[in-house]
Amino acid sequence: MLKRKAMVDLENWHSLKGSHHALLVTGARQVGKTYLIRAFANEHYDHLAEVNLFEDTEACKALGSATSARELFLRLSAYVKGELIAGSTLVFIDEIQECPDVITMIKFLLEREGFDYVLSRSMLGVELKCVRSLPVGYLSTVDMYPLDFEEFCWGCDLPENVFDEAREAYRQSRPVDEFVHNKLMELFHEYLLVGGMPAAVDAFTSSQNLQAVRARQKEIVDWYREDIAKYAGENALQVKRIFDLIPYELSNQNKRFIAKSIEGKASIERYNNDFLWLADANVGLASYNVTEPRPPLMVSTNLKLFKLFLCDVGLLTYMYGMETVRDMTSGRTDIHYGALYENVVAQELVCHGLPLYYFKNERIGEVDFVLPWRHESVMPVEVKSGKSYKRHSALNKLLNVENYSIDSAIVLYEGNVRVEGKISYLPVYFASFLDLT
Repeated sequence: MLKRKAMVDLENWHSLKGSHHALLVTGARQVGKTYLIRAFANEHYDHLAEVNLFEDTEACKALGSATSARELFLRLSAYVKGELIAGSTLVFIDEIQECPDVITMIKFLLEREGFDYVLSRSMLGVELKCVRSLPVGYLSTVDMYPLDFEEFCWGCDLPENVFDEAREAYRQSRPVDEFVHNKLMELFHEYLLVGGMPAAVDAFTSSQNLQAVRARQKEIVDWYREDIAKYAGENALQVKRIFDLIPYELSNQNKRFIAKSIEGKASIERYNNDFLWLADANVGLASYNVTEPRPPLMVSTNLKLFKLFLCDVGLLTYMYGMETVRDMTSGRTDIHYGALYENVVAQELVCHGLPLYYFKNERIGEVDFVLPWRHESVMPVEVKSGKSYKRHSALNKLLNVENYSIDSAIVLYEGNVRVEGKISYLPVYFASFLDLT
């Protein structure tokens, strides 16, 4: 089994059994939610009672029409697979988005002593916002993402102490051991190809066959398109169009989403809900423009200007096509490489709890990311994939603006740790360590 950091969150929830909280595990389709919950149940419970509301439409109708807690549990007991034994059973309701009103009734189920409840959802999109009332105080949430780079390294059998050396180098602001650095860069290039979807990682680690990896990635992308058609309602065509355009837009020089790309002459306001749908479904990662790099960043956020990244860099590589894969495996760095680097950094930041912002104004230019940082400050971050990593005029201008009081910046690149003035040049895999702790 692939080792996942989210298991710690499930363990922490389990340690608070007396709190009468159900657990909702969220994340895009195929990030490993169901597999992890089953593994967790196997470790901590004698019995798992499971029902998948996407696969079992009859169960979905039955649970959705229940009018009382007694009726809901009675119907649940008729449809779950596995024994319901009080005191030793985890009840797992998978794909809860098919019947979101069940979420509102979970507090009543919790009154039945002896059972723990875990719910999961994937392509819920904006539907969760339409639920009449969420059971505040009765529902804890864990967000799952594709495997981050460290989890990918674990899946590739990299000893944990190797990654720990890199983490310690980051903390001490010193170069990473050269052997370790080269190994991590080798794995990072593989991560760009494979990504973090468990099925793709499993295919890669078991066979080293990129055709098998791409077959799994194709399945996932096709599922996303099908889910968009099912859940996005009357806006499905626009949402699908936006989803398909993500690789193209990220290849543009400014990487911003342009509304006219969707449909001739159009304003971004017209499609805001469609973009948000992808973000709410955890398929897209939205990074918004800030015009003033001052905390709190949300104060100067321009919601009309944003970049939309894909939830998984491996899926992005797949969508670019086989030619990009060949270029990457042969060591070439074409126009798509920069987009992949920026996407993978966005992934890592989101996985580690950081919101996505970028800076841009006409006077200074554009900086890839601006992070809320320690001591109520901000940290500008540039991402460089090629040899011209010292070309960052916008970053230089930003550091020279006295009113902003920014005393340091980060450039993520292929090389090892080096510090020049206010700028720290860090290996791109150090994105795994950029958090607020």
